[in-house]
Amino acid sequence: MSVEGKQHSSTSLNTSDDDDRELVALGYKPSFKREFSNLATISFAFSIMGLCSSIATTFNTPLTLGGPASVTWCWILGACMCFTLGASIAEIVSAFPTCGGLYTASAELVPRRHRATVGWLVGWLNILGQIAGISSTEFGLANMILAGVSIGKDNNYTITAGKTVGLFAGLLVVHGLLNSLATRTLARMTKGFVFVNLGTTFLLIIVLLAMTPRSEMHSAKYVFGSDGVVNQTGGWNTGIAFLFGLLSVQWTMTDYDATAHISEEVRRAAYAAPSAIFIAVIGTGLIGWVLNIVLVLCSGPLENLPGPSGSAFLEILSIRIGKGGALTLWAFVCLTAFFVVQTALQAASRTLYAFSRDHGLPDRGFFGKTSSWTHTPLRAIWLSTIVCVLPGLLDLASPVAANAIFSLTAMALDLSYIIPIFCRRVFHNHPDVKFKPGPFFMGHGFIGLACNTICIFWTLFVCIIFSLPNLRPVTALNMNYASVITVGVIVLAFAWYVLGAHRHYKGPQSNIQRTQPSEHHVGDRQDNETKEHA
Repeated sequence: MSVEGKQHSSTSLNTSDDDDRELVALGYKPSFKREFSNLATISFAFSIMGLCSSIATTFNTPLTLGGPASVTWCWILGACMCFTLGASIAEIVSAFPTCGGLYTASAELVPRRHRATVGWLVGWLNILGQIAGISSTEFGLANMILAGVSIGKDNNYTITAGKTVGLFAGLLVVHGLLNSLATRTLARMTKGFVFVNLGTTFLLIIVLLAMTPRSEMHSAKYVFGSDGVVNQTGGWNTGIAFLFGLLSVQWTMTDYDATAHISEEVRRAAYAAPSAIFIAVIGTGLIGWVLNIVLVLCSGPLENLPGPSGSAFLEILSIRIGKGGALTLWAFVCLTAFFVVQTALQAASRTLYAFSRDHGLPDRGFFGKTSSWTHTPLRAIWLSTIVCVLPGLLDLASPVAANAIFSLTAMALDLSYIIPIFCRRVFHNHPDVKFKPGPFFMGHGFIGLACNTICIFWTLFVCIIFSLPNLRPVTALNMNYASVITVGVIVLAFAWYVLGAHRHYKGPQSNIQRTQPSEHHVGDRQDNETKEHA
């Protein structure tokens, strides 16, 4: 090995040692190999949002409900608000770089008597949102692939529920197998995701602008002004119809904390994980706005969309660059969606692993173990995979029920984010709460308080929008059951907690073997570390 190679190896080893010491200080023994570099971590954060594929999946909603102007203005409005949420999450992740993410942090930001209940609530909301997110993204990918097949066969291909669900289940199994690889292999794979994601997005923007005749481009008033406000909800007022455009950006820019869930596999996690979140939120927000503007600019007559394929995004590509070119670019869009599920499943499995490690599942810690072969939580990976298949299977019996579960993704995740942010502000002076800021910190002054406050109120507002049926009059087929299911899961989770789970779940717990009783919390470990250093 060269001198430079030895120096690099020594530096990486020292960095991993520092990260592991920090993890021990938080109360957990190192169980993963730290193979994710800065580039791999940033790529992971970008990939979890899946910029062009997420827009492709959700573009129909703002375009057909609120009109073109809703697409452009709601995206940048939502992106700015998501920036405050992303920054607020990043500073908590920086202080608690564990695979439990905001679930672990939430229990440490409240007084001791509330740790178990708050941890339980945030844990189940986060798991619910991640499972629904993976399932809905994979289902969307299956539909995207079949839409491409339909275009390729000149719309002479019948898409059935059986075909969609079969492809959906098969894709999830492939992702389960890929996630079963060792961390080093996952890190190497992930490094390239960001280049495909951003490269495809920029290529779409350039090709659409180049291939659309100037005479066929819409006016600025159509893209940004009153000509682009079209209410097609069937009964909601124009203001509500316009705000339905937020559904696309909020669904795309969520799962911010996914990077936190791999923080025990990241080098310099307290720096790299929050920085990746911050960079990805800004990049996705700005580049996504440009892509939405270009799509609307080149979209052609609104009455021709979403077209026979059912995807307005794909129809626009087909109109502007022809079937062959559209399908070529569409393949890369589908590939970015594939990367979304790959990274999301990795994050979800680490969440289940952490929750099981803390005895939050009725499994006696069975899923809170890592494999001695791959040093990854194989049990949690396949539990996540199997559970994610179930919502898609509902589509065979009731598409309404399946769509209801899919639509609660952003609501459940965003609620799990603002709870620890709220708790940090409310209990910051409580003697039980010792929040030690990490390297990424907005400070105790106006900027930090403003970001925290804005994101809390914005999330509550958006949850109301998420809860509204998109069309009126409301029927059993178009009813939005997302809020009902979210509240139902919370009620059932707490009923389970009261009836028996409280006996074994005490909140995040240290898994380091010591002479003290094992019931000590992570916060108690921090107290002990402080005393030892003193």
